[in-house]
Amino acid sequence: MPSYTYFCASCKKPFELFFYFKDYKDTVDCQECGKSCDRYYQEDMLSINSSVRKSDTELKTIGDLAKRNSDRMSEDHKQALYEKHNSYKDQESTKELPTGMSRIKKPKKKIKWR
Repeated sequence: MPSYTYFCASCKKPFELFFYFKDYKDTVDCQECGKSCDRYYQEDMLSINSSVRKSDTELKTIGDLAKRNSDRMSEDHKQALYEKHNSYKDQESTKELPTGMSRIKKPKKKIKWR
């Protein structure tokens, strides 16, 4: 279920609410003082996953889970994982090749993340 941040001008406090998309409102009543509060977009934009995030129960596919986890990683961490899982490609093979044949060394690729 997506989470949305609101800010109460009288209490001077932000608070987070969870709604289905169909139940979304731009203004809601404060949980403490009961006055009308507006959506606090600045706080939502600061979060890594933007203003709408899927909860763990809404992650339907392995792609959703992979996207959520990769969004949490730094670029250095992603690069290190890529190198770890592809290091076998750079190792020289010890197998003997038939006479007259040679191995072609593939250039090392730098990955580009979305």
